[in-house]
Amino acid sequence: MTRPATDAQSRTIVVALGGNALQPPGERGEIHQQFAHTRESLGAIVALAAAGWRIAIVHGNGPQIGDELLRNELARTRRPPLPLGVLVAATAGWIGYMIQQSLQNALVKRGIERSVVTLVTQVLVDPADPATRRPTKPIGHAMDEATANALARELDWTIARVGDAWRRVVPSPVPLAIVEADEVRNLFDAGTIVIAAGGGGTPVYAERGTGLEGMDAVIDKDRAAAVLGRALDAAVLVILTNVEGVFRDWGTPAQELIRMLTLDDADRMLASGTLPAGSMGPKVEAAVAFVRDGGERAGIARLDRGLAAVEGTEGTTIVR
Repeated sequence: MTRPATDAQSRTIVVALGGNALQPPGERGEIHQQFAHTRESLGAIVALAAAGWRIAIVHGNGPQIGDELLRNELARTRRPPLPLGVLVAATAGWIGYMIQQSLQNALVKRGIERSVVTLVTQVLVDPADPATRRPTKPIGHAMDEATANALARELDWTIARVGDAWRRVVPSPVPLAIVEADEVRNLFDAGTIVIAAGGGGTPVYAERGTGLEGMDAVIDKDRAAAVLGRALDAAVLVILTNVEGVFRDWGTPAQELIRMLTLDDADRMLASGTLPAGSMGPKVEAAVAFVRDGGERAGIARLDRGLAAVEGTEGTTIVR
């Protein structure tokens, strides 16, 4: 059902930034490099802040969680390794700090008086979700088979062959709700730009008698961004990535950028299996879920085309 938008809601946006935007493939991931990429990624958000939009930022953490896992593996004989859910929360904190500080500095430079806050966020999942019993999401660094098998025995990991190497695979359940949604709303009402659901948020489930419990899993950050957008009654969701948008016949000489997709068109593409499950498929699924539940529109575009994507002049726009 479509919800009637208030003036505030019509100017509410959730922006999803990919983790690779802050740590591109091929780089060592030194912190000064990540800060530089973070500063470069915020132009569209600064422009939206100047225009008075209420903004929530969700970021990925794929490369960063891989580095954190490797640090835990290397130090495991000296200190107990931390659970995956704790590492997701940790990356949400320090990546959020990078975005928060970089955005604060950019706003001051433009003379824009807006506060920025990072909120470490829990995301509710269903422990009965079949995905919690089917580890399929590769995380961490690639390994040879012998190393992967040794770590699997020692640390009780599930491993799988991914391409030409071996990686750890973990569950990726469907996000249902943002535990701290009310806190995000309160910050919004104060005019604050909120960085939330970093890395997709830390997955938790409700346990009778004890409350919330963490889970060793990861949540797709675009799906989490869609859930956050619905919780905030946002009008627009923009997913910024490393490709121009959604393509027809991707990877062939006939590939063509699709400028606009209706929900029916997007459903057909998803059902046909032509959208890669590990990349564009979840982005389109998230965009469709957001629009179907009342969002005005969703965009998928390249990072440096963020503002144009909000305006609907770049990337792919998904509409009802």
